[in-house]
Amino acid sequence: MSIGNLRDLALFNLAIDSKLRGCDLVKLKVADVYAAGRVKERASIIQSKTRKPVRFEITEGTRKSLLGWMDEPLMIGSEYLWPGRFHERLHISTRQYARLVRDWVKSIGLEPSSYGTHSMRRTKVAQIYRKTGNLRAVQLLLGHTKMDSTVRYLGVELEDALAISEAVEI
Repeated sequence: MSIGNLRDLALFNLAIDSKLRGCDLVKLKVADVYAAGRVKERASIIQSKTRKPVRFEITEGTRKSLLGWMDEPLMIGSEYLWPGRFHERLHISTRQYARLVRDWVKSIGLEPSSYGTHSMRRTKVAQIYRKTGNLRAVQLLLGHTKMDSTVRYLGVELEDALAISEAVEI
């Protein structure tokens, strides 16, 4: 697998697992996810937007892809998980991350204008909500302080709430 493919796989996987905004994802440091010779199962960072900590899990597949990426010679001595190509850039930019997401979307035949970096953040929590109906869990995973924000973020409608209610027998 090429260096770019290793990086892209690790970045894609961690974007889904972490549920981080693009600005936080691109600034991740190796030490945020790696310690004692292995990728952590859970990590915590302070979000740029809210200045609040958010924890996230790193699944086995993501840990494997991160290990593959961190074994690359390019990563030797790198402080940042996604180093920039130029010395004045410590890490990839959010704009570069957005271009990568656009390329991933196009490569699977979807319309790039319908998806972006925030789609990566929303992917896992939307599945969690669909499977559990647990808005509080989604709120915590996203690091939202207000439930209202989480409801708007997921696009939860009255129909969703009624469907969940109907599925619960008492």
